[in-house]
Amino acid sequence: MAFEQTLAEYQAFPQQFRSLMLSTVSADGSPHASYAPFVVDAERNFYIYVSGLSAHTANLKRSQQVSVLLIEDEAQTQQVFARRRLNYLCAATVLAREGTAWGAIADRFEARFGEIIAMLKTLADFEIFQLQPRSGRFIVGFGAAYRVDPQDLSRLLPIKKG
Repeated sequence: MAFEQTLAEYQAFPQQFRSLMLSTVSADGSPHASYAPFVVDAERNFYIYVSGLSAHTANLKRSQQVSVLLIEDEAQTQQVFARRRLNYLCAATVLAREGTAWGAIADRFEARFGEIIAMLKTLADFEIFQLQPRSGRFIVGFGAAYRVDPQDLSRLLPIKKG
């Protein structure tokens, strides 16, 4: 696959999904896998709207670190060992409910996910986190892996072998 085609695929990849996989770490160092619906902005920041009762919310508040995974559906892949996937290491920040950013992002959730968001807005324990990518990898298949440029998240860099 030509690099330009891979780059275009990378840039469009998040739009194929409505939820992402989260990997967080608890206070005792135990890993925790979960998922959350998301919206993404032009700078490639992800936003998740999550319950304060969930383990991943407590983990995000404590460590402010998370790994995010978007992965091709098993039913759509030709080779289960080489599923296309995008992984980011992110810094997590809670948006203040009183801020203008919170309202704008909540409105984007409502536009994307419908009536459920109007109900969630009334629940005080639900919070919006911004997940800001710091680094990442885009895996296209066997031997086809790229680093996300940490200086410009819209670009890919080849992974040097060796």
